Amino acid sequence: MKPIIQLRNPFQQKFLSKQAIATLSTPELLQRLNFVQKTQSGLFHYLPLSLRILNKITGILDTHLQKNLKAQKLSLSTLSSKSLWSRTERWSNTELFKLKDSKSAEFCLVATCEEDVTELMRGHIDSYKNMPCVVYQTSRKYRDERRPRGGLLRGKEFLMMDAYSFASTAEESLQVFNETNRAYDLIFKELKVPYVKAWADNGDMGGDISKEYHLVHESGEDTIFSCSHCKNVFNEEMAESSPLEEGAMSGDVNVKYALTADHSTLICFYFPADRQINWNNAVKAVDGDVDKKLRDYSNARVLEIFQERSNEDIMFSKVLRVMDCRINSRSNFPDFPLKNYLKNNFGQLEGLSIVNAVDGEKCGSCEEGALTATRSIEVGHTFVLGTKYSELMNLKFKDKDNQSDKLVEMGCYGIGVTRIIGAIAEVTRDEQGIRWPSPISPYLLSVCSVENGTDERVLKVVENLSQSKSLRDDIMQDFSNSSGLGSKIQTSHALGIPLCIIIGSKSWPRVEIEVRGKRWCEDGEPAWIQEHERNKSKFDWDHIPQRDDHLEKHIVSHMYVKEVVEALLKDI
Repeated sequence: MKPIIQLRNPFQQKFLSKQAIATLSTPELLQRLNFVQKTQSGLFHYLPLSLRILNKITGILDTHLQKNLKAQKLSLSTLSSKSLWSRTERWSNTELFKLKDSKSAEFCLVATCEEDVTELMRGHIDSYKNMPCVVYQTSRKYRDERRPRGGLLRGKEFLMMDAYSFASTAEESLQVFNETNRAYDLIFKELKVPYVKAWADNGDMGGDISKEYHLVHESGEDTIFSCSHCKNVFNEEMAESSPLEEGAMSGDVNVKYALTADHSTLICFYFPADRQINWNNAVKAVDGDVDKKLRDYSNARVLEIFQERSNEDIMFSKVLRVMDCRINSRSNFPDFPLKNYLKNNFGQLEGLSIVNAVDGEKCGSCEEGALTATRSIEVGHTFVLGTKYSELMNLKFKDKDNQSDKLVEMGCYGIGVTRIIGAIAEVTRDEQGIRWPSPISPYLLSVCSVENGTDERVLKVVENLSQSKSLRDDIMQDFSNSSGLGSKIQTSHALGIPLCIIIGSKSWPRVEIEVRGKRWCEDGEPAWIQEHERNKSKFDWDHIPQRDDHLEKHIVSHMYVKEVVEALLKDI
């Protein structure tokens, strides 16, 4: 039955010239192309095109997490009780959105779900026989970013896949961590855009092992370091470096004060004034005996706490000086803050690297290769958490020896789904617009015709293409009736649709296929070559390579457009 009324698409894209595209940032371009609409700083509406991308990314995540990890999908509440976050001492986090209900009970909008999922699993894990297991969800998270920036890269609301693992031993937890990283590899390989894995710092999450997943791009906020010898990759917090010559710096020196965990010793970290202290390396230099809660305190405040803690004359207090290996005795040190002290109470550590690495220094891991710094965009992270949350939330189980007070070993894993959209748009955009890889492109192909309205030639081509299950729901035809053929083609290219099928009055019964998508295969010939060699005559198939400003083009009989499209999409 035909519909009584013809419904319209109110989100059709307006034509953008190359000159206009060149003036727009990637977040602005996504808005002008009607992928998203910004409502306020850090907040976006997702329009039909971006929703198609989100659904495809979510489908890829579901496939690999469920197939390769046997992970169970959940959907946890977006509201979380203050009581849970207080138990883990994270309620004081200043980035939480907090609210009260009509009875004055306090809640937050979840930024991450360690508390809720641990509390949930207390009712479902009571024996080693229940583990190992992985649960996950893909849901909206909230973070009160002070400076939202980069469009979808750093907002107040975002879609994230967060997974959590539960194991009976640390060894078993590490095995799950490794299996999850293998699943991540499959996920990011399917996205096709090249990615890099980097060893990372766990920060406040707990545990001591984590990896980050990055897309390399000069606009990225993060810096990763790769070694030319050992081939390890580290994020900025985990990268250890050695200077080409120790003690060569004789300029100004900065100091960062810290206290041991019991506040009995003042730690003085000395480093070159033109470098940034690396907190992770500084803590390792003193075997982890640091009150990490004071990390962001000013030197003056740390000294106040130190003096308040001392019940005896301050001159008898202990002081540990930690010297970065780049400075020497001729360097210009700041004045020591304590006026009365005993030199016998001083200790000193030398030859340590406690600053952020820079491009060209020696790798501190192998001491052989040189470090290369690269800007990047983080899109995923995996953690081994240990027992931090299970201890605080009392998640215990009965082991093989029937002991019921064993703490569950946990891990957590995240992928920023909306962040992937912003990152891939940034990495792939060019002077014509965006170039989505085919697995997540909103549509795989567009059909553009000279005629506006119903065109029998278009119907024939679409009918042919629709015989393929993988293509029938991925054909874009919805262009403004007022658009000419050139505008339709240029709009398709700006939207990043991998293939554009052009039906012209002069070329029919052959059609043109312009290849907008990028071929991500680095080795070997493109996948369509062999198909072309076998069927060039049968398909009446000509190939025109890309040159200058003209895209690669294929001209083929409309009867075989499906076969050619399927061949072209294999490596786009």
